[in-house]
Amino acid sequence: MLSNYYTIKEDGQFEIVIKKSRFICQLKRIESEEEAKEFIAQIKKEHWKASHNCTAYVLGDHQAIQRSSDDGEPSGTAGVPMLEVLKVKELHNVLAIVTRYFGGTELGAGGLIRAYSNSVSETLNEIGMVEGKLQQEISVTIDYSLHGKVEHFLENNPNYTLKDTLFTDKVTLLIMADEKEVPLCQESLINLLSNQCSIELGETDYVEVPIK
Repeated sequence: MLSNYYTIKEDGQFEIVIKKSRFICQLKRIESEEEAKEFIAQIKKEHWKASHNCTAYVLGDHQAIQRSSDDGEPSGTAGVPMLEVLKVKELHNVLAIVTRYFGGTELGAGGLIRAYSNSVSETLNEIGMVEGKLQQEISVTIDYSLHGKVEHFLENNPNYTLKDTLFTDKVTLLIMADEKEVPLCQESLINLLSNQCSIELGETDYVEVPIK
């Protein structure tokens, strides 16, 4: 498993206009080539009057699968520049589709490359990105009187993420921490709580944190 990955915060779209041509970029998380092809077909059906529906996507660990299409634009002026943005950002399992409605003015090869790459870049800025970190769950059970101490500890240690809090006869906090930081987190909590706690380690899972 990857120790971390980068991807889009959520699916979404953004439009830019260059010399009266509309460039509508759709970004979507995908898990397979089949899912990518289905969404591409859906967008092409939705925007059947568009001049072009250019595509690029990356899939798998370390972007093992990379695909792009110029969809009728001059070779290398659309799909590849779009793909390069996804590669440079090291994005994981993301599909980009840029739909162009021609505005009557030719942009030239250089202009097209800039337009398609900028369309993807600006959409990424608009939607936002996240980093998925492989973390382990630490279950900490304490008396209610110690709850404030742990909350304060977490506020001062943003590298740990509070996944959930369970209230029964005691309080159980489910904390996520990078695997390499688990021993330190355990030690810090034991010292903070003077060993008045029960700590158990749970499963590992990815926690997505916004990239500022």
